[in-house]
Amino acid sequence: MGGKNTLPMEALREVFAQTGCTKVSTYIQSGNVVFMAPTARLKNLSAELSSKIRSKFGFEVPIILRSASELHAACRQNPFLKAGMPEAALHLMCLKDAPTSTAVAQLDVNRSPGDAFVVKGRDIYLHCPSGLARTKLTNAYFDKALKTTSTVRNWRTVLKLGELLLAL
Repeated sequence: MGGKNTLPMEALREVFAQTGCTKVSTYIQSGNVVFMAPTARLKNLSAELSSKIRSKFGFEVPIILRSASELHAACRQNPFLKAGMPEAALHLMCLKDAPTSTAVAQLDVNRSPGDAFVVKGRDIYLHCPSGLARTKLTNAYFDKALKTTSTVRNWRTVLKLGELLLAL
């Protein structure tokens, strides 16, 4: 979240609590929320949260959820980390939906020279040595090409979210 549609994290925590989530906490002012919820609640939770935010605050916010096990798996499976790339250049893009193999095959690996990406399921691992501000591997590019919605976090934030989930 950011730009013109600012949502205070306290208000975001309240929205999650209103949907039956417990142990709700946020990390930095960018929409990172960790929480507990019964598995049965997860099926419609994203849509319910989006609806509550839209009706309460008047704007659309995509909600992309990952379970603790999914986030921890993503942390373990980063191919760039395994290849020894510096963490400061690494990011994780989470997709709302898994892309088709056809859509993934059509992505342009040379779109942003010097940068690289690897798609694994609903995650895209990014290596952007010059930073996200200079890459052409943007949310808009992947969202359009893969027909989904995405959000991206730097690797330090991904690891911190993993730690917060362990503390729940």
